[in-house]
Amino acid sequence: MQKEVIEDIARDRSRGGDAPLSWHIITSEYPPQIGGVSDYTRQVATGLATQGDNVHVWCPASGNAEDEGVTVHGEMGRMTPQDLRRVGRQLDQFPAPRRILVQWVPHGYGYRSMNLGFCWWLRQRAARRDSVDLMVHEPYLDFQLRSWRQNGAAAVHRLMTAVLLSAASRVWMSIPAWEKCLRPYAFGRALPFAWLPIPSTVPVVASKACTAEVRRRFAPDGTVIIGHLGTYGWPITSLLEPVLETLAEDPRAQSILLMGRGSDAFRAKIIAAKPDRAARIHATGELPPQELSCHLAACDLLLQPYPDGVSSRRTSFMAGLSHGKPVVTTSGALTEDLWAASASVPIASGGASELIEWTRRLCDNAGERSRFGMAATELYRQHFELQRVIETLRSTALLPARPY
Repeated sequence: MQKEVIEDIARDRSRGGDAPLSWHIITSEYPPQIGGVSDYTRQVATGLATQGDNVHVWCPASGNAEDEGVTVHGEMGRMTPQDLRRVGRQLDQFPAPRRILVQWVPHGYGYRSMNLGFCWWLRQRAARRDSVDLMVHEPYLDFQLRSWRQNGAAAVHRLMTAVLLSAASRVWMSIPAWEKCLRPYAFGRALPFAWLPIPSTVPVVASKACTAEVRRRFAPDGTVIIGHLGTYGWPITSLLEPVLETLAEDPRAQSILLMGRGSDAFRAKIIAAKPDRAARIHATGELPPQELSCHLAACDLLLQPYPDGVSSRRTSFMAGLSHGKPVVTTSGALTEDLWAASASVPIASGGASELIEWTRRLCDNAGERSRFGMAATELYRQHFELQRVIETLRSTALLPARPY
């Protein structure tokens, strides 16, 4: 490991005065680990590398994906003090000041989501004049009336937030709503907060043959395919299940395609009460990214309700947008103004009945499906493509960092 670090430093220094930017990305998960933060971090790392930047990813040993231009250091271990001291010594061998980009979710760094020591370690890195940028995917747990365990964790999360913000030069957020949660813990310091949207983690394959094969399998008679992509946790299935049960009884010719981990079990639950639904409701289970892209492309529209409302942190929603699909969804406390202002997304605010109404309307109107699909493609291109994220990170990295 020592030899590898020294070789990396030599490569960085050999570039001379016009050297590309160097990045040290710290993350709690990285492929082949499964997870949204894992997929996102790999996208950002490879995107920066394609610009010629020197990219180092620091993660647990289970993260070992190999991508051109990205050096993965599986040295974070369980984020214990010993692990952090070891990583700190290795970071110190790189030219100062180091640019550290932290992918932050409190539950990702061990210690039952209360790793205050990790936050203090980042503060020490900032004291050594490293530039620490936070990418906040989730801020902290909410307090609950009758849950002393969660309330204890929620209190520690707020202390962690205060320490992290004292270390940070900049704060990026997966959705703008997080600023209201975070800013009070900056205690009045002039700290830049900015929205850095999460792009889709499903690459668009654009294979007509593959898409046609999926349609032959699930809609051989040319019926409309209504898709849903997710992991089928209770908060979302509680919204989705009554809508799908109603649509499955609809006399209109349509097929329902459930995609993602847990879709098989969810389908089995829906058809248990009425086995005749089995002919209209299908499930794929978890699919590799390329196959998932073909299945998304085969759908005529997607149905994606969320209990806290649609927001750009929902990668299942972003996958639909990136594939140019009309996505029927819900508004809520975390929904950005962009969606209503753009008129690119059919949004329901009145519960199951409005979701059903929107879905039926789009099933019956191919022209309206096309209009929403084209609007989704353009909106994604303008605001959410990975290249936009990379351009934002690189241009901001050239600005002076906030003094510690």
